[in-house]
This record gives sequence, C-alpha cells and structure tokens, in this order.
Amino acid sequence: MHHLILALTVTPSPNPSGTLRPGLSEDQVTPGTWGFVLTAFIVILTTFLIVDMVRRIRRVRYRAQVEEARLAAEEEAGNPAEGPAAGGASAGPAGGASAGPAGGASDENDDAGPRTR
Repeated sequence: MHHLILALTVTPSPNPSGTLRPGLSEDQVTPGTWGFVLTAFIVILTTFLIVDMVRRIRRVRYRAQVEEARLAAEEEAGNPAEGPAAGGASAGPAGGASAGPAGGASDENDDAGPRTR
C-alpha cells in the first residue's frame, strides 16, 4: 500500500532540453504533412456539404411558401365564383396531381396523410 501512495505522490520532472525520448522520431509523435492535408480536406469537404444542405433546405422552404401562396390565391379566387360544390372537382395545373389535399383545404404542414371525403 505504501508503494502505491509513494508512486502517486512522486511527480515526474519535465525534460529540460525539450527533445524527444531516445528511440522516438518526430514522425512518430506528430501527424505530419499528410495528416494535415487529410484533416484540411475533411474540413473543406464538410463545409461544402453543409453549405449545399442549407441551400437545398432553403429551396424546399421557398417552394413550399410559393405553393401555399398559390393554393391560397386559388382558394380565394375560386370559392366565391364557383361555390363550395365545385371546389373538389377541379384538377390542379399538373393534370390532377395537385400537391394539396382535395378541395383546396390544407392544414399547416400538409402532413396529415391521405384524406377521404
């Protein structure tokens, strides 16, 4: 027990000359040039991926906002003139493949799943 306490209390003195231990070379303790190049490449690649991801997310948001505005404009323009009975019978501009639910009514995120009449 005394040996363990003695070993824990003794602090090693730093090497005053600042050199490596005998038997070690600079290449064994540092990443070197290739390590730096690889790390820089990974950082640059990650930065480009993050920038691209942010652009794609922003593009999807803008498209959703434009689609919501278009549906709201169609609903405002279509309801008073056509009446409520004709609202669900009209097809979207893509030949019936409209992004919103039937009838032009839409929830906030359009993520409620398929709806029945």
